[in-house]
Amino acid sequence: MLLRRSLILALGSMPLLIGSALSQTAVKAHRVGLLSSGAPLTDNSELVAGVTAGFSKRGYIVGRSVVYERRAAEAHPDRLPGLVDDLKRSTELIITQSYAAARVVKDRANVPVVAITGADPIATGLVDSLARPGGNVTGVGEIAAELSAKRLEVLKDTFPSLRKIAMLWNADDLGMTGRYKNAEAAARTLGFEIQPLGVREPEDYAAAFAAMLRDRPDAILMVTDALTALNRKRVFEFAAQEKLPAIYEYDSGLMSYGPDMGEVYDRAAGLADRILRGARPANLPFEQPTRFRLVINKKTLETLGLTIPPAMLMRADEVVD
Repeated sequence: MLLRRSLILALGSMPLLIGSALSQTAVKAHRVGLLSSGAPLTDNSELVAGVTAGFSKRGYIVGRSVVYERRAAEAHPDRLPGLVDDLKRSTELIITQSYAAARVVKDRANVPVVAITGADPIATGLVDSLARPGGNVTGVGEIAAELSAKRLEVLKDTFPSLRKIAMLWNADDLGMTGRYKNAEAAARTLGFEIQPLGVREPEDYAAAFAAMLRDRPDAILMVTDALTALNRKRVFEFAAQEKLPAIYEYDSGLMSYGPDMGEVYDRAAGLADRILRGARPANLPFEQPTRFRLVINKKTLETLGLTIPPAMLMRADEVVD
């Protein structure tokens, strides 16, 4: 009799136990699109790793409570419309890396967008204002004009004898053309002569290098986007071969000065979290980085046979040996 009663009690409690277990495992999975104009997105890609860290910090479990749909145009902007059409059918939010990607989502999809971009979001028409973006786009973007001037000041402080600077940028990208114009204006204010070298496809690099061989600059500044990033090794090799100092926007080459991308990805994940919880992008201020990094590659410096003032090494946030 006792055994029968125990069995009945055990069977009676099973629905409660099952219901409790299901309530612990039934987590809503948010589907988030990650869209890059550049290289394919792997787990080790900066964008993926950065936003994953940001989501994890806010209690999400990637693969369970947030699931990624990854797409990349591989520096072919004509592919972006198809990728966006694909993502808007399967995701509730898209995080973009590049002005071009954010622009296409804004134009083709009524999906919330968190844009990570170096382009001026107001001048390019992505948002109405930084405080109240309006529409379906918010995000994190750098202060292009101020950073362009700062990069050139770093270059001048490091190599005081510089006079002519070659500037490489993607001339087919409105956002990057705006950044080039900011850099050009800052360079002229600092007394530099500018050698403009806009590129539109990988084949244009040979012509740009030939132009620098015919009319040698004293240094190179490269504006980074998907096209220039995918071809950056060619620029590194040319600068090394010709022993030209160069400054880049992110951790690469001889010197770079730019936003701390860890902070940028974390803040993008924070905006995404707020949207997934019900906030509207139109009401979320478009944020700007607050931390910046100067990185100097000492080995590249030695390979080029260049010396720099010790004070510059002291200023660097990181010196790569």
